[in-house]
Amino acid sequence: MPFDPQLQALYDQRAAQGVRPLYTMTLDEARAADLAAIQADAGTPEPVREVIDESIPGPGGPLPVRIYRPAGEGPLPILVYFFGGGWTLGSIETSDAICRSLANAAGCLTIAVGYRLAPEHKFPAAPDDCFAGVRWAVEHGGRFGGDTTRVAVGGDSAGGNLAAAVSLMAKDAQGPDLLAQLLVYPNTDHLADTLSRRENTDPLLFNDKSVQWYWDNYLASPEDGGHPLVSPLRAPDHSGLPPALVITAEYDPLRDEGEQYAERLRDSGVLVESTRYPGVAHGFFAMAGSLDAGRRAVGQAAAYLRRTFADAPTRG
Repeated sequence: MPFDPQLQALYDQRAAQGVRPLYTMTLDEARAADLAAIQADAGTPEPVREVIDESIPGPGGPLPVRIYRPAGEGPLPILVYFFGGGWTLGSIETSDAICRSLANAAGCLTIAVGYRLAPEHKFPAAPDDCFAGVRWAVEHGGRFGGDTTRVAVGGDSAGGNLAAAVSLMAKDAQGPDLLAQLLVYPNTDHLADTLSRRENTDPLLFNDKSVQWYWDNYLASPEDGGHPLVSPLRAPDHSGLPPALVITAEYDPLRDEGEQYAERLRDSGVLVESTRYPGVAHGFFAMAGSLDAGRRAVGQAAAYLRRTFADAPTRG
C-alpha cells in the first residue's frame, strides 16, 4: 500500500531538507543525528511517578540503567528494555519516551539497560551486557518496587535482536525465567536474503545499506554472523522460549526476517502474536509524537504486556 499520509509528510520534509543517510556520516555525527531525530519524533515524554538513574556492574565495566516507576502500588511487574540503533548508535536516552509510555500503559517497572556500542565493542559485548542487566533487574528490582518473579524483556530494532538473544541466553542458563519477549522489527538473521531486504533501498529511509553498515560495525568477522546470539533465527532450538509479540513494518528491510522469526517460534510451540503495520517504515515505534501508527503500536505492546503480567501469579 502507499505510505501512511503522516509518513509521507515526514518523507517529503526529509527530501526537502536533504537529510543524509546515517551511514554516510562520521560515527559521532550519526550518533548525534540519530538521537536528535528520535527525540524530535517521539513527542513530549510522559511524566512517570519516579525516574532513577543507576550504574550497575557489567562484564566489561559499569553500565547505566534507568528505572521508570509508574503510579500504582507495588510490587509491579518488570520490563527490561533495550534501545535500538544497530548496536552502533543509541543510549538509554534513545528509548526514554518509549519506556515512559510502556511503564504507564502497561503498569510495570521499566528498566532501560545501557550496553556497550560497536564498533568500539563488537559482539558479544552487547548481549553479554544486556543479560547482565536482566540478571541485575531480577536480583535488585525489588528495591524499586518491582516483582522480580514477573519479568519480561523487550526492545526495538537491534534492541529487539538483543531481547531475542537474552531470551535464548536465559533459556540456556536455565534462568532467569522470563514471561515474555517484546520484539519490535528485530534483526534476526545476518545472512537474510529476503524480499524486504532487496526492495527497501530508499536512501531517505532505513534501507538495505543501513542494515549492512550496522552489521559491519557489530561483527568482528563474518563468521560471527551465524552465531545464534547474533542471528536468533539460526538458533538450533526455539522450544521453551517465552511467549512473544513481534511487531513489523511494511517498509522495512527487516520485515521478512522478523516475521520469519515469529513463524519459527510458533512452529516451535511458542505462543506468538505478530502484527505488520501497513504504510509505515522502520523506526515508526519510536515516532509516537509524529505517527498515529507509532502510538497504536506502543499501545498494542503495552496491552500485551499488561495481559501477560496479569496472567502470571503475583508474588505474595
